[in-house]
Amino acid sequence: MKAKYGQDACNVGDEGGFAPSVQDNREGFVLLVDAIEKAGYTGKIKIGMDVAASEFYTKDGKYDLNFMKQPNDGAHVHSTQSLGQLYKNYVKEFPIVSIKDPFDQDDWGSWASLLASVDIQLVDDLLVTNPKRIAEAIKKKACNGLLLKVNQIGTVTESIQAALDSKAAGWGVVVSHRSGETEDNFIADLSVGLASGQTKTGAPCRSERLAKYNQLLRIEEELGSVQYAGETFRSP
Repeated sequence: MKAKYGQDACNVGDEGGFAPSVQDNREGFVLLVDAIEKAGYTGKIKIGMDVAASEFYTKDGKYDLNFMKQPNDGAHVHSTQSLGQLYKNYVKEFPIVSIKDPFDQDDWGSWASLLASVDIQLVDDLLVTNPKRIAEAIKKKACNGLLLKVNQIGTVTESIQAALDSKAAGWGVVVSHRSGETEDNFIADLSVGLASGQTKTGAPCRSERLAKYNQLLRIEEELGSVQYAGETFRSP
């Protein structure tokens, strides 16, 4: 990556990940697949997208992928249907197993439409770790996974209830960090305690991200070696 994009491409962002200056979204996926292949993990490492679509949702109900440049020519403005098709094209071409925030948090219809047409995990902003919104999403079949953020709902008790409600619906659960993190490693214990099977804590870089992975290693040392449950543990 350094050879292709320069030294700056190896600088890390807030969550510990690299940020090379790719020209479009597809180029980013190609770069990831190439890195996975060169590391010898083809078929073992999958890709999860964090779209944050609420950030580029327009007042007229469209999605502007070039929202950082204003004004722009509108060439990258998508309807909900065309954005959904773009996701489906990516899923067919690349080993994508999870998409976070594919649409605005209140665009319920688009979430439900995408879920009905793909066999992957859809999670996050739609739910905000709120049991009431989880119940609504279950009823509308709008997603199939919970991104559990303790400080988003406010209490551990409510977080546990959100996880239980999600599992009862057959959903996957992903215990997640936040963009602004500390070295507190509680979410590693929470993830194991809830048997979530999935955790999202950023790249293995920067102390506040590594703290969670190190705690998982300490838990394994105490409880004994764990076994990989398999891809279906996500329950999408």
